[in-house]
Amino acid sequence: MLFLGACATTMAGPNGMADRDPHEEFNRDMWAANQAIDDVAVRPVTEVYRAITPQPARRGLSNVFRNLTEPWSFINNLLQGRPGRALRNLGRFIINSTIGVGGLADHATDLGIAPAPEDFGQTLAVWGVGDGGYVMNPILGPSTQRDTVGTIVDFIANPVQIFFDRGLNLTTTEQWAIRGMGIVNTRSELIEAGVDDFLESSADPYAAARAAYFEQREAVILNYDTAGFAGDGEDLSDSEDAAFEAAIEDMEEMEDMDGMEPAVPDPPE
Repeated sequence: MLFLGACATTMAGPNGMADRDPHEEFNRDMWAANQAIDDVAVRPVTEVYRAITPQPARRGLSNVFRNLTEPWSFINNLLQGRPGRALRNLGRFIINSTIGVGGLADHATDLGIAPAPEDFGQTLAVWGVGDGGYVMNPILGPSTQRDTVGTIVDFIANPVQIFFDRGLNLTTTEQWAIRGMGIVNTRSELIEAGVDDFLESSADPYAAARAAYFEQREAVILNYDTAGFAGDGEDLSDSEDAAFEAAIEDMEEMEDMDGMEPAVPDPPE
């Protein structure tokens, strides 16, 4: 998710964000194209989905898609040398796939097994691969060169995807239908999190989304779990809201800093 996660300080080079977004002109054009596609296709379909699907059913579907990421997270945690987190993935997948009825219910979290999501982009970062600069991908949106490579590996090597392709022998149409539903589900979660309102209220939505992406990626690479925002007895969704609000506050502080004139040191006497 773009905006859910803890706050982390965005590291920039001596030239500021220019060092992290070397292809800004192209990226802004792609951002505009993606926004146009969202306006005419993705968001209208998502709004219909939200209108006809009760909130509990949407939550259940989100849980299913989240559960399907556990095997790949398990592998990536092992690749990063984090067996404890990998065991959490394994435990969550077994519990939610069985008593959670295929992941519709997140009983693992209720039992105290917190999520430990990982992707191959995070694994590359742990291995010391630099982000390579900001990239705005068609349809998929904000990324970096490193995370784009990670996304390709995620798509090819994900054991769930391989199982759908070879184990269940799903047709290409059926597989794309699942992916399409995943896109609609993710877009619905972004609407529910208030991302649209945040971008619409920003003076520069592109810059706001870029900064938020770096914030979120740095948070997940450092494993700042959103569950850490929750108190005893507090629902995880509330903690995600708290994390989102914290990220928004950090974005606003960064925008204020960007508007400040750089300090000029006094000349030596």
